[in-house]
Amino acid sequence: MEKRDLDWTLYRSFLAVVRHGSLSAAATALQLTQPTLGRHIDGLEAGLGTSLFTRSRMGLAPTDAALSLVPHAEAMEAAIAAFTRTASGEAQEARGTVRLTTSEIMGSEVLPPLIAEFRRLHPYIDIELNLDDRQQDLLRRDADIALRMTRPTQTALIARKVGVLTVKLYAHKDYLRHHSLPETLEDLSGHTVIGYDSNPRIFELLDADKLTLSRKTFSLRTDSELAQLALLRAGAGIGGAQTGIAERSSLLVPVLHDAFGLDMEMWLAHHEDLKSSLRVRLLFNFLAEKLISYGRTNTF
Repeated sequence: MEKRDLDWTLYRSFLAVVRHGSLSAAATALQLTQPTLGRHIDGLEAGLGTSLFTRSRMGLAPTDAALSLVPHAEAMEAAIAAFTRTASGEAQEARGTVRLTTSEIMGSEVLPPLIAEFRRLHPYIDIELNLDDRQQDLLRRDADIALRMTRPTQTALIARKVGVLTVKLYAHKDYLRHHSLPETLEDLSGHTVIGYDSNPRIFELLDADKLTLSRKTFSLRTDSELAQLALLRAGAGIGGAQTGIAERSSLLVPVLHDAFGLDMEMWLAHHEDLKSSLRVRLLFNFLAEKLISYGRTNTF
Protein backbone atom coordinates (compact mmCIF):
# COMPACT_ATOMS: atom_id res chain seq x y z
CA MET A 1 0.00 0.00 0.00
CA GLU A 2 1.40 3.43 -0.96
CA LYS A 3 1.37 6.21 1.58
CA ARG A 4 -0.81 8.39 -0.64
CA ASP A 5 -3.51 5.70 -0.52
CA LEU A 6 -3.86 5.78 3.26
CA ASP A 7 -7.29 7.03 4.25
CA TRP A 8 -8.80 8.54 7.37
CA THR A 9 -10.39 5.28 8.50
CA LEU A 10 -6.98 3.82 9.28
CA TYR A 11 -5.92 6.85 11.28
CA ARG A 12 -9.22 6.86 13.18
CA SER A 13 -8.62 3.25 14.18
CA PHE A 14 -5.03 4.15 15.11
CA LEU A 15 -6.22 6.92 17.46
CA ALA A 16 -8.79 4.62 19.04
CA VAL A 17 -6.15 2.00 19.83
CA VAL A 18 -3.81 4.64 21.27
CA ARG A 19 -6.59 5.96 23.50
CA HIS A 20 -8.05 2.63 24.61
CA GLY A 21 -4.94 0.45 24.71
CA SER A 22 -6.31 -2.65 23.01
CA LEU A 23 -7.98 -3.78 19.80
CA SER A 24 -11.06 -5.02 21.62
CA ALA A 25 -11.68 -1.77 23.51
CA ALA A 26 -11.01 0.32 20.39
CA ALA A 27 -13.37 -1.87 18.36
CA THR A 28 -16.11 -1.38 20.92
CA ALA A 29 -15.61 2.40 20.89
CA LEU A 30 -15.80 2.55 17.10
CA GLN A 31 -18.51 -0.11 16.81
CA LEU A 32 -16.32 -2.26 14.60
CA THR A 33 -15.13 -5.84 14.93
CA GLN A 34 -11.75 -6.63 16.44
CA PRO A 35 -10.49 -8.32 13.24
CA THR A 36 -11.41 -5.18 11.28
CA LEU A 37 -9.45 -3.02 13.73
CA GLY A 38 -6.53 -5.40 13.44
CA ARG A 39 -6.56 -5.12 9.64
CA HIS A 40 -6.64 -1.33 9.89
CA ILE A 41 -3.58 -1.25 12.15
CA ASP A 42 -1.72 -3.77 10.00
CA GLY A 43 -2.58 -1.77 6.89
CA LEU A 44 -1.42 1.49 8.42
CA GLU A 45 1.86 -0.04 9.60
CA ALA A 46 2.46 -1.56 6.16
CA GLY A 47 1.64 1.72 4.42
CA LEU A 48 3.88 3.78 6.67
CA GLY A 49 6.62 1.18 6.78
CA THR A 50 7.01 1.32 10.55
CA SER A 51 5.77 -0.48 13.65
CA LEU A 52 3.21 1.52 15.61
CA PHE A 53 2.47 -0.73 18.57
CA THR A 54 4.28 -3.16 20.81
CA ARG A 55 1.99 -6.14 21.38
CA SER A 56 1.80 -8.00 24.69
CA ARG A 57 -0.72 -9.82 26.84
CA MET A 58 -1.44 -6.47 28.53
CA GLY A 59 -2.55 -4.89 25.26
CA LEU A 60 -0.96 -2.60 22.69
CA ALA A 61 1.56 0.06 23.73
CA PRO A 62 2.31 2.81 21.18
CA THR A 63 5.88 3.07 19.94
CA ASP A 64 7.76 6.36 19.78
CA ALA A 65 6.86 6.54 16.09
CA ALA A 66 3.17 6.18 16.97
CA LEU A 67 3.33 8.87 19.64
CA SER A 68 4.90 11.28 17.16
CA LEU A 69 1.94 10.72 14.83
CA VAL A 70 -0.78 11.31 17.44
CA PRO A 71 -0.91 15.15 17.20
CA HIS A 72 -1.16 14.95 13.41
CA ALA A 73 -3.90 12.33 13.57
CA GLU A 74 -5.78 14.46 16.13
CA ALA A 75 -5.51 17.46 13.81
CA MET A 76 -7.01 15.33 11.03
CA GLU A 77 -9.76 14.23 13.42
CA ALA A 78 -10.61 17.84 14.30
CA ALA A 79 -10.60 18.89 10.64
CA ILE A 80 -12.93 16.08 9.64
CA ALA A 81 -15.28 16.85 12.54
CA ALA A 82 -15.36 20.50 11.48
CA PHE A 83 -15.97 19.46 7.87
CA THR A 84 -18.89 17.29 8.97
CA ARG A 85 -20.41 20.07 11.09
CA THR A 86 -20.05 22.55 8.25
CA ALA A 87 -21.68 20.14 5.82
CA SER A 88 -24.51 19.40 8.25
CA GLY A 89 -26.45 22.48 7.22
CA GLU A 90 -26.44 25.15 4.57
CA ALA A 91 -24.72 28.34 5.67
CA GLN A 92 -27.89 30.44 5.57
CA GLU A 93 -30.23 27.86 7.09
CA ALA A 94 -31.15 27.56 10.76
CA ARG A 95 -30.21 23.90 10.82
CA GLY A 96 -27.12 21.77 11.25
CA THR A 97 -24.64 21.29 14.07
CA VAL A 98 -22.74 23.80 16.20
CA ARG A 99 -20.00 22.65 18.58
CA LEU A 100 -19.75 24.78 21.72
CA THR A 101 -16.88 24.46 24.17
CA THR A 102 -16.62 25.87 27.68
CA SER A 103 -15.46 24.99 31.18
CA GLU A 104 -17.03 22.23 33.26
CA ILE A 105 -18.63 24.66 35.69
CA MET A 106 -20.15 26.89 33.01
CA GLY A 107 -21.34 23.95 30.95
CA SER A 108 -22.94 22.21 33.92
CA GLU A 109 -24.27 25.07 36.03
CA VAL A 110 -24.84 28.08 33.76
CA LEU A 111 -25.45 27.06 30.15
CA PRO A 112 -28.05 24.24 30.40
CA PRO A 113 -31.13 26.52 30.75
CA LEU A 114 -29.83 28.72 27.94
CA ILE A 115 -29.30 25.75 25.64
CA ALA A 116 -32.78 24.45 26.47
CA GLU A 117 -34.30 27.83 25.57
CA PHE A 118 -32.25 28.09 22.37
CA ARG A 119 -33.37 24.61 21.26
CA ARG A 120 -37.01 25.61 21.76
CA LEU A 121 -36.41 28.56 19.45
CA HIS A 122 -34.29 26.64 16.92
CA PRO A 123 -35.16 22.92 17.07
CA TYR A 124 -33.23 22.09 13.90
CA ILE A 125 -29.89 23.29 15.21
CA ASP A 126 -28.04 20.51 17.02
CA ILE A 127 -25.54 21.48 19.71
CA GLU A 128 -22.44 19.53 20.69
CA LEU A 129 -21.40 20.70 24.15
CA ASN A 130 -17.73 20.08 24.94
CA LEU A 131 -16.79 20.56 28.61
CA ASP A 132 -13.09 20.99 29.08
CA ASP A 133 -11.18 23.39 31.29
CA ARG A 134 -8.39 23.29 28.71
CA GLN A 135 -8.93 25.80 25.91
CA GLN A 136 -9.97 24.16 22.65
CA ASP A 137 -8.29 25.48 19.50
CA LEU A 138 -10.81 27.48 17.46
CA LEU A 139 -8.28 28.05 14.69
CA ARG A 140 -8.00 24.30 14.24
CA ARG A 141 -11.80 24.13 14.48
CA ASP A 142 -11.87 21.84 17.52
CA ALA A 143 -15.04 23.81 18.26
CA ASP A 144 -17.18 26.43 16.51
CA ILE A 145 -17.90 28.68 19.50
CA ALA A 146 -15.96 29.00 22.75
CA LEU A 147 -17.05 30.55 26.02
CA ARG A 148 -13.89 31.41 27.91
CA MET A 149 -12.97 33.08 31.17
CA THR A 150 -10.11 34.97 29.57
CA ARG A 151 -9.76 37.17 26.52
CA PRO A 152 -8.82 35.17 23.40
CA THR A 153 -5.46 36.20 21.97
CA GLN A 154 -5.41 34.21 18.73
CA THR A 155 -5.77 36.15 15.52
CA ALA A 156 -8.52 35.28 13.02
CA LEU A 157 -11.07 35.03 15.85
CA ILE A 158 -14.16 37.15 16.36
CA ALA A 159 -14.41 37.71 20.12
CA ARG A 160 -16.88 39.56 22.29
CA LYS A 161 -16.74 40.30 26.00
CA VAL A 162 -20.12 39.31 27.46
CA GLY A 163 -19.72 40.10 31.12
CA VAL A 164 -17.87 39.61 34.35
CA LEU A 165 -18.41 36.82 36.86
CA THR A 166 -17.69 37.35 40.53
CA VAL A 167 -16.35 34.53 42.70
CA LYS A 168 -16.74 34.87 46.47
CA LEU A 169 -16.36 32.60 49.49
CA TYR A 170 -19.20 30.55 50.96
CA ALA A 171 -19.77 27.85 53.54
CA HIS A 172 -22.63 25.39 53.94
CA LYS A 173 -24.79 25.75 57.06
CA ASP A 174 -23.81 22.21 58.06
CA TYR A 175 -20.14 23.23 58.15
CA LEU A 176 -20.94 26.32 60.20
CA ARG A 177 -22.76 24.25 62.80
CA HIS A 178 -19.33 23.01 63.85
CA HIS A 179 -17.17 26.02 62.97
CA SER A 180 -17.47 29.74 63.63
CA LEU A 181 -17.46 32.22 60.77
CA PRO A 182 -13.95 33.61 60.13
CA GLU A 183 -13.65 37.34 60.69
CA THR A 184 -10.51 37.91 58.59
CA LEU A 185 -8.72 36.14 55.75
CA GLU A 186 -6.03 35.17 58.24
CA ASP A 187 -8.67 33.25 60.22
CA LEU A 188 -9.03 30.84 57.27
CA SER A 189 -5.90 29.07 58.48
CA GLY A 190 -8.05 27.46 61.16
CA HIS A 191 -10.63 26.21 58.67
CA THR A 192 -10.98 23.59 55.97
CA VAL A 193 -10.67 25.60 52.76
CA ILE A 194 -11.58 24.16 49.36
CA GLY A 195 -9.47 25.31 46.43
CA TYR A 196 -7.15 24.59 43.55
CA ASP A 197 -4.31 22.13 43.29
CA SER A 198 -2.19 23.20 40.32
CA ASN A 199 -4.15 25.64 38.15
CA PRO A 200 -1.53 28.29 37.32
CA ARG A 201 -3.97 30.85 35.95
CA ILE A 202 -6.01 30.98 39.15
CA PHE A 203 -2.91 31.59 41.26
CA GLU A 204 -1.83 34.30 38.80
CA LEU A 205 -5.21 36.01 39.25
CA LEU A 206 -4.93 35.79 43.04
CA ASP A 207 -1.44 37.29 42.91
CA ALA A 208 -2.55 40.04 40.52
CA ASP A 209 -5.36 41.04 42.89
CA LYS A 210 -2.93 40.93 45.84
CA LEU A 211 -5.08 38.33 47.57
CA THR A 212 -3.41 36.31 50.25
CA LEU A 213 -4.91 32.96 49.28
CA SER A 214 -2.40 30.44 47.95
CA ARG A 215 -2.16 26.70 47.42
CA LYS A 216 -1.11 26.29 51.05
CA THR A 217 -4.39 27.88 52.11
CA PHE A 218 -6.36 25.00 50.61
CA SER A 219 -6.62 21.84 52.67
CA LEU A 220 -9.02 20.28 50.14
CA ARG A 221 -7.43 20.67 46.69
CA THR A 222 -8.81 19.88 43.23
CA ASP A 223 -8.59 21.67 39.89
CA SER A 224 -12.13 20.55 39.03
CA GLU A 225 -14.50 23.41 39.79
CA LEU A 226 -17.41 20.96 39.72
CA ALA A 227 -15.73 18.91 42.44
CA GLN A 228 -15.07 22.08 44.46
CA LEU A 229 -18.74 23.01 44.21
CA ALA A 230 -19.80 19.51 45.24
CA LEU A 231 -17.51 19.64 48.28
CA LEU A 232 -18.90 23.05 49.20
CA ARG A 233 -22.49 21.81 48.90
CA ALA A 234 -21.60 18.75 50.99
CA GLY A 235 -20.46 20.94 53.88
CA ALA A 236 -16.81 19.92 53.58
CA GLY A 237 -15.42 23.40 54.08
CA ILE A 238 -15.25 27.02 52.94
CA GLY A 239 -14.86 27.49 49.19
CA GLY A 240 -15.19 29.88 46.32
CA ALA A 241 -18.19 29.88 43.99
CA GLN A 242 -19.74 32.14 41.41
CA THR A 243 -22.22 34.36 43.23
CA GLY A 244 -24.92 33.48 40.72
CA ILE A 245 -24.51 29.76 41.43
CA ALA A 246 -24.06 29.99 45.20
CA GLU A 247 -27.02 32.29 45.78
CA ARG A 248 -29.43 29.76 44.32
CA SER A 249 -29.13 27.86 47.60
CA SER A 250 -30.26 29.22 50.97
CA LEU A 251 -27.93 26.67 52.59
CA LEU A 252 -24.77 28.46 51.41
CA VAL A 253 -23.74 31.33 53.66
CA PRO A 254 -21.51 34.23 52.51
CA VAL A 255 -18.05 34.28 54.06
CA LEU A 256 -15.77 37.37 54.15
CA HIS A 257 -17.49 39.02 51.19
CA ASP A 258 -16.05 42.41 52.14
CA ALA A 259 -12.51 40.99 52.16
CA PHE A 260 -12.46 38.63 49.18
CA GLY A 261 -13.80 38.72 45.65
CA LEU A 262 -12.37 37.55 42.35
CA ASP A 263 -13.71 38.93 39.07
CA MET A 264 -13.41 36.89 35.87
CA GLU A 265 -14.27 38.14 32.40
CA MET A 266 -16.50 36.10 30.09
CA TRP A 267 -15.65 36.04 26.39
CA LEU A 268 -17.43 34.41 23.46
CA ALA A 269 -15.36 33.67 20.37
CA HIS A 270 -15.63 31.97 17.00
CA HIS A 271 -13.44 31.67 13.93
CA GLU A 272 -13.91 34.53 11.46
CA ASP A 273 -14.60 31.97 8.70
CA LEU A 274 -17.87 31.16 10.46
CA LYS A 275 -19.31 34.67 10.41
CA SER A 276 -21.46 33.79 7.39
CA SER A 277 -22.93 30.70 9.08
CA LEU A 278 -26.46 31.48 10.24
CA ARG A 279 -26.61 28.72 12.84
CA VAL A 280 -23.31 29.80 14.42
CA ARG A 281 -24.39 33.44 14.37
CA LEU A 282 -27.76 32.61 15.95
CA LEU A 283 -26.20 30.70 18.85
CA PHE A 284 -23.39 33.23 19.32
CA ASN A 285 -25.78 36.20 19.48
CA PHE A 286 -28.26 34.35 21.70
CA LEU A 287 -25.57 33.39 24.22
CA ALA A 288 -24.09 36.88 24.13
CA GLU A 289 -27.44 38.49 25.00
CA LYS A 290 -28.17 36.04 27.82
CA LEU A 291 -24.68 36.07 29.28
CA ILE A 292 -24.49 39.87 29.26
CA SER A 293 -27.61 39.83 31.42
CA TYR A 294 -26.16 37.08 33.62
CA GLY A 295 -22.90 38.98 34.01
CA ARG A 296 -24.75 42.06 35.29
CA THR A 297 -26.89 40.18 37.80
CA ASN A 298 -25.33 36.69 38.03
CA THR A 299 -28.91 35.35 37.73
CA PHE A 300 -31.26 34.47 34.89
